[in-house]
Amino acid sequence: MGAMSGSQLWDDVDFYFTTHLSPDDEALQACLRDSEAAGLPHVNVTANQGKFLQLLAQIQDARHILEIGTLGGYSTIWLGRALPADGRLISLEYSAKHAEIATRNIARAGLDKVVEVRVGPALESLPKLADENPAPFDLVFVDADKANNPHYLEWALRLTRAGSLIVVDNVVRGGRVVDSESIEPDVRGTRAAIEMIATHPRLTGTALQTVGSKGYDGFALARVLA
Repeated sequence: MGAMSGSQLWDDVDFYFTTHLSPDDEALQACLRDSEAAGLPHVNVTANQGKFLQLLAQIQDARHILEIGTLGGYSTIWLGRALPADGRLISLEYSAKHAEIATRNIARAGLDKVVEVRVGPALESLPKLADENPAPFDLVFVDADKANNPHYLEWALRLTRAGSLIVVDNVVRGGRVVDSESIEPDVRGTRAAIEMIATHPRLTGTALQTVGSKGYDGFALARVLA
């Protein structure tokens, strides 16, 4: 391999894995294309991460999925494809612009019958959702503003059941997650979520570091016990 840099090698390995195990299709490509054209930030999950989420939903035999943070709908499409025809995915998105792009992308993927995007701050949408007394969510994917991670985790606990899975994305924060003295809201929120998973009697979980085409990152995975 010669003197290939670490980041280039990460890219190449991701490309190899993705092309063999999670190749995208026209709907996914168009989702990324339209998201970029609209100026959305490049913070969507990668294809192999999307496939990982889809597999988790399938392992769960998920019928009801909650996503906090829609962006352009890329992860939403991966998750939505794991649902049965009578399944339901509710995705919460702060930005009306992002939600508009995502809704089009989701419809083009043929998932508008099972996916609903709700616009507004998630901490306002979540109490309204709870008031509807929905069926417990089998999987919750948290990928929004990191400062509010502990609050999203608290709501996820209210809206799930024993055996549900909660996935919290982007928990490494470039390694800053280890800084107990940090005053940065994303670090404080992420640390609070990790510590909640560690100590809450209804949760058991772990966190994994990852490298790849999106650089150095990681995710936390928690199972609801009761």
